[in-house]
Amino acid sequence: MPRNDSPGAVILARWRRLSALPGGAWLFSKLLGWMVPYSGSVSPRILVLEPGHARVRLVERRALRQHLGSVHAIALMNVAELSSGLAMLSGLPLGMRGIVTKIGIEYFKKARGVLVAESRCTVAPDLAPGEYDFVSEVTDAAGDTVARATVTWKLGPVPA
Repeated sequence: MPRNDSPGAVILARWRRLSALPGGAWLFSKLLGWMVPYSGSVSPRILVLEPGHARVRLVERRALRQHLGSVHAIALMNVAELSSGLAMLSGLPLGMRGIVTKIGIEYFKKARGVLVAESRCTVAPDLAPGEYDFVSEVTDAAGDTVARATVTWKLGPVPA
């Protein structure tokens, strides 16, 4: 990867190449989970990835449940942060990168079954370095919002 390239451009290029193939979205999701092990721990499935937009699926399973029988709050936060990062990073101008500095999340109802975290954002091509908030909403199969996260990303240039 050229040092002046943005991580988001590399991710987006890999998504575009793999997602066009049979089983490519699954393979991309597995590779992303291998590259980012903590995010991979919830077995996310990338459904959509384009500049400024990401949809990530999380399927409830025993390993993700808490003692009340629904998906653990931190698993929801994990997938929400991942969708915000993919949406934001894929829309960054070349030569920019980001790191999370703060996450806030609200929980509205028990999360069960198939869940989708979605984030949409617009990143200006002349973006100045600084901290920016991006929202990710997690919905269940009925379309009800189960959680909404605001993720603060510190954005700046990739070091030379």
